[in-house]
Amino acid sequence: MESITVYDIAREANVSVATVSRVLNDTAPVRTSTRLKIMAIIEKHKFQPNALARSLVNKKTGMIGVLFPDSTNMFFPEVFGGAERAAQKLGYTLFLCNTFSNCSRESEYLNSLCERQVEGLIFMGGRINARHCPDALVQEVVDIQKKIPIVLINGSLPGHPCYRVKTDEYLGTQLIIQHLIDRGHRSIGFLGGTAETTTTLEKLQAYKRTLGANNLSYRKEWVRLGDFSMSCGSRLMQQLLTLPNRPTAVICINDYVAIGAMKAAISHGMHIPEDIAIAGFDDTQLASAMNPELTTVSQHSEQLGRQAVSILSKLIQKEKVKKLTVLEPKLMVRQSTQ
Repeated sequence: MESITVYDIAREANVSVATVSRVLNDTAPVRTSTRLKIMAIIEKHKFQPNALARSLVNKKTGMIGVLFPDSTNMFFPEVFGGAERAAQKLGYTLFLCNTFSNCSRESEYLNSLCERQVEGLIFMGGRINARHCPDALVQEVVDIQKKIPIVLINGSLPGHPCYRVKTDEYLGTQLIIQHLIDRGHRSIGFLGGTAETTTTLEKLQAYKRTLGANNLSYRKEWVRLGDFSMSCGSRLMQQLLTLPNRPTAVICINDYVAIGAMKAAISHGMHIPEDIAIAGFDDTQLASAMNPELTTVSQHSEQLGRQAVSILSKLIQKEKVKKLTVLEPKLMVRQSTQ
């Protein structure tokens, strides 16, 4: 069966295409009898107006692009979930793009989303978390930002003011280190992350300064970087366990590294937290599903997503919005450090 077009409807109703468009988009008054005749033809043919074609008329697609780095890490889908629920209430549809933190894929998606005339972009991970982002990649985002609004989540483009929403990860790290110190730990390690990402450097800085503020020494051999995966956490914990003088507690870059570290410690016959206390970061759903349950820091993932959509919606409507919105993290104390 051939698909019907607005031209077919206009021909059958003996009206202009512009009149059919006014009825479909409700952009101008149309005589009641004419409107009813057009609506009857639409219903008869079960006509579904093409969203892209309609957007050419009203200059709105109702679509927001979302770039995020890792669909396997529950933190990002949880942020997206909050964003999606907020978007639905505001009448937007989200276009989700998993970049795998690959800058080339980011560029491809950015171009593709612009071609699809999204009304705004939400950006997580990848280049906006890079310690040294190439100028060309920064400029690509800056140029797009001149055309459509962009909101960054937990990231930035140094030297270029962008609209951002973030959780205070520095404060979150301070909270968890101080919690371990208050529990009596004087030797605390740090596992996971990479030296190329700003989130790792921010947490490491908070780790070092909080130790110093409590007159505790920073020991390089207790800091092990790698990546953000469970396998990394397992590998790094096994390295720590070979040390003759190992820490009594570790903070991990995220929950996934912490879970890997827990599994490695348990496989070596250790009890958590009696033999070693382990803390994560992000408070993903996995944290409370573990046995023992994982002490971690909540970034308010769903709220991050909701806030990003709220800010982006205001920017789309040409409303004034402050450049930076910061959420306060929350320490979630559970069995792995008690």
